[in-house]
Amino acid sequence: MHENPPARRRGRSRREQRRRRRARRRRITWTVTSVVLISGAATYAITGTDSGESSAPAPAKAPSSPAVSARAKAGEAPADTPEPVPSPTSTLKPFDLEPALAPVTALFGDNRMSVAMLDVESGAMATYGHDAFDTASIVKVDILATLLLQAQDEGRRLTTEERAQSAAMIQKSDNDSTSALWTRIGSAPGLDAANERLGLIQTQGGEGTVWGITQTTAEDQIRLLQSVFGDKSPLSETSRAYIQDLMQHVVGSQTWGVSAAADSGTTALKNGWLKRTQTKKWDVNSIGRIQHDGRVYLMAVLLNNCSTQEVGISIVEQATRASATAFSRKLKENPTT
Repeated sequence: MHENPPARRRGRSRREQRRRRRARRRRITWTVTSVVLISGAATYAITGTDSGESSAPAPAKAPSSPAVSARAKAGEAPADTPEPVPSPTSTLKPFDLEPALAPVTALFGDNRMSVAMLDVESGAMATYGHDAFDTASIVKVDILATLLLQAQDEGRRLTTEERAQSAAMIQKSDNDSTSALWTRIGSAPGLDAANERLGLIQTQGGEGTVWGITQTTAEDQIRLLQSVFGDKSPLSETSRAYIQDLMQHVVGSQTWGVSAAADSGTTALKNGWLKRTQTKKWDVNSIGRIQHDGRVYLMAVLLNNCSTQEVGISIVEQATRASATAFSRKLKENPTT
């Protein structure tokens, strides 16, 4: 038989029990609150605020094509986490375009040229030349990709002003809009940081405000195009669709270039042309996605030291046609090239 505890001990025991019950209730309340707060934070990360331009959209979970197109035109950059960009070029030995381009290069004076093509279906590559060139205005695709990556990181849509500047930059090649966005992305350091994520390894942003003398190679431009048109990219589906839409709707006077080899389907491109101050010679470049002879290609043609812009355009288009014809023929003979 146990002795009854004194009243003081019984009181202390009851007070201790009450403290324990209150502590348990606080722990339960804190746990529930924590779950709510964590859930709320996750919801905020997905949906953002309700404040128009700077709000983050809902995550892009395999949206339908019309929905993606509508959001692309609105310039949205969802804060989702796409798959990391893979090695952007084929491990197969590239098809050498030099024989096919011999008639074109015979027309050169002091010109230099580089061409790269990727067959989207097989992953086969075709190349000519590996030198670095001034980008001129083809860098505008890279600038927009950088802007969209940064917006994704910030969990926001592009602002109305950024959308207007982006459209003018790609569709009309407007330089004032480009300069504004160049500053917005942090100039060369911002571009170079984004290019590491996009898989570019041979591109360096132009110094200061001179974005047009960013240095690149034709093969690196294929890597950029893969990030724009491929499924595995640090760019979200909506961001990719936005760039594609702008490249498909450039003004009529700027549809020359790699489109010269396109025989069907939708062509998406961006051209660049720049007269160098010291030499008075022209850089003329063209990049994009084309369809030729039933196949889809990503293509980049870079050319410099042209006497006039018109001469440069003519050479770029001749090189485009010769390269596409030769590469398509080779792929028919050996689809695993």
